[in-house]
Amino acid sequence: MPPGVEALDLPAWNGASGGSRGPRGRNAMAHLDSEVKEECLREDLKFYFMNPCEKYRARHQIPWKLGLQILKIVMVTTQLVRFGLSNQMVVAFKEENTVAFKHLFLKGYSGTDEDDYSCSVYTQEDAYESIFFAINQYRHLKNISLGTLGYGENEDNTIGLKVCKQHYKKGTMFPSNETLNIDSDIEIDCVHLDLSKSPQDSWKNSSFFRLEFYRLLQVEISFHLKGIDLQTIHSRELPDCYVFQNTITFDNKAHSGKIKIYFGSDAKIEECKDLNISGSIQKNTQYVLVFDAFVIVICLASLILCTRSIVLALRLRKRFLNFFLEKYKRHVCDADQWEFINGWYVLVIISDLMTIIGSILKMEIKAKNLTNYDLCSILLGTSTLFVWVGVIRYLGYFQAYNVLILTMQASLPKVLRFCACAGMIYLGYTFCGWIVLGPYHDKFEDLNTVAECLFSLVSGDDMFATFAHIQQKSILVWLFSRLYLYSFISLFIYMILSLFIALITDSYDTIKKYQQNGFPETDLQEFLKECSSSSKEKYQKESSAFLSCVCCLRRRGSDDHLILVN
Repeated sequence: MPPGVEALDLPAWNGASGGSRGPRGRNAMAHLDSEVKEECLREDLKFYFMNPCEKYRARHQIPWKLGLQILKIVMVTTQLVRFGLSNQMVVAFKEENTVAFKHLFLKGYSGTDEDDYSCSVYTQEDAYESIFFAINQYRHLKNISLGTLGYGENEDNTIGLKVCKQHYKKGTMFPSNETLNIDSDIEIDCVHLDLSKSPQDSWKNSSFFRLEFYRLLQVEISFHLKGIDLQTIHSRELPDCYVFQNTITFDNKAHSGKIKIYFGSDAKIEECKDLNISGSIQKNTQYVLVFDAFVIVICLASLILCTRSIVLALRLRKRFLNFFLEKYKRHVCDADQWEFINGWYVLVIISDLMTIIGSILKMEIKAKNLTNYDLCSILLGTSTLFVWVGVIRYLGYFQAYNVLILTMQASLPKVLRFCACAGMIYLGYTFCGWIVLGPYHDKFEDLNTVAECLFSLVSGDDMFATFAHIQQKSILVWLFSRLYLYSFISLFIYMILSLFIALITDSYDTIKKYQQNGFPETDLQEFLKECSSSSKEKYQKESSAFLSCVCCLRRRGSDDHLILVN
């Protein structure tokens, strides 16, 4: 029986009042039915907005979802840590091989890249020596390399090097007479060097390597190498097989007397064709796969429970909207309607979906059927982030911790509008700095670098270095750079950043005041706070048996599931 509704004695129900008892009885029945319907709805709403501890005290209902979320946090974090350690070995193997390749194939490589390229040459002799050095190193790779490397097949299924050169069509150039006659169309010539069949150094005398540097744009040497990562055996995992697509580019497009040498290495993981490893590695892999399968089951259960709760909440909202429209003849405000959409459940559902997909990819990677570490890392990393952010929900049950959540909710719309306005000013400074200061400062040479530099300045990072690195080749540009940097720093640090903090502080003060004096009540909250004492006085003579009968008639079996488990 709903609280606050007691027995009612109907004198005309069983009496001999003749024809008058029918309408009176039906009116009393309808009125009582409406009151019972309202009390049942209020009871369901109060129960829905309880936290797990309050639900347990009210109905001794075990908070299954709470326990499941705690278990999921532990398991997902454990899974991520294990995958992170494995992924670190993959990244380290790729990076160390790239460094080794630069030392192997680049003549005179110092160990540190020059800007965005590896090294450079300034004479024709050095250019020829660097090209021939890379080719000779490839020939003797097995005798000089410390790694587990072998020759791989190129795109045309051949083993060897592919050398291509780009150059303008033939012409003449006489800088001393300021005369230039050249065809701007670009020709590309390529040759394949199978060094296992070619005579020793016979390719050096070919006409292909007679370069005309005044019309040469670039020379590109590409080759594939294969390697096996054996360090995974120490972690009791199956080793990975790699294919390295290496490219050495001699860039002469600027024709400035300096040829920049770029080295690019794209590593792809492939399934090893024949692995014969004895020991406990295979058994360890099976344990990891079982653990990942258990994580999928846990996340699937969490996904089902949270989806079910959202569906039931939408049904309860529909009941409340219909009742409110029927009784008060007006619609519920949007804020109250959104109260039924639990954003934490949406976050959990997204997290569960990403964990399930990421775990499946991880199982395939562990079984060496897939090699997409990056996608798996993004899914598992983001899902773990959402899982730990979801812990704030349970801290929000305590008033001392709930201030953060309420402040973020109150300030978010204002902050987004403020950022949209400030972003326009930020973009203006970004484009201006790129076009004016780009030729004179490394931090302004492209849009992405400019945006990062300005964001660092807002945070107060590296200010003096930004001022000091402006080249004083042009007094006008130097004066402009001072005006540009001083105005940007003053505007964003002293005004925009202060206003940004003020918005959040204002929301925080408002929340603290509401916690002391009470939050403004909406229609939903007023409906939940309505006291049922008037119902007690009005219906204190009703029979409890009759009320129980009516309540059972009103709450059909199909409506029982609307008592939500939040």
